Amino acid sequence: MLGYILSGFVGIGIALAGGKLMKVESQAFREGEVIPIKYTCEGEDLSPPISWSEVPAGTKSFVLIMDDPDAPIGTFTHWIVYDIPPDIRSLREGIPKSEKTGIFKQGLNDFGFTGYGGPCPPKGHGYHRYFFKVFALDLNTLDLPASANRRQVEERMKGHVIGEGYLMGRYKRD
Repeated sequence: MLGYILSGFVGIGIALAGGKLMKVESQAFREGEVIPIKYTCEGEDLSPPISWSEVPAGTKSFVLIMDDPDAPIGTFTHWIVYDIPPDIRSLREGIPKSEKTGIFKQGLNDFGFTGYGGPCPPKGHGYHRYFFKVFALDLNTLDLPASANRRQVEERMKGHVIGEGYLMGRYKRD
């Protein structure tokens, strides 16, 4: 993908994309822990609070992509947030499922709607991993309309990622 994933940091996910490593954390769960039901399709389906730090100099915007690489149909995109201003270092719990929040834009997930779609693996499929990936870009904007899809977002990001980090949580339905 965009980087080499590294592990071994308790409560913090990091990755390397030929740029700076960033820390990505949540007050709701730690690296590798089970994502609380509140943030899943079996709960309130709220987006969890996510924060990031150790941002590289020259960052002009951020992108967040949440996905499940363990989905039976291949990597499944749950959430895309882009054009996040460089002074923002966190997303609060329960971001509205709308194209624009006034501060940033949200993309179309693989459920077919804009905004956050929580973990919802097939029953009996065991634990799936959910990666909350944050990318620091040297662009102010991806210059895409709201509700862009993942392919469009990643195409615009190419060559502009100067830092990256991730947080991984797990979830299963019995």
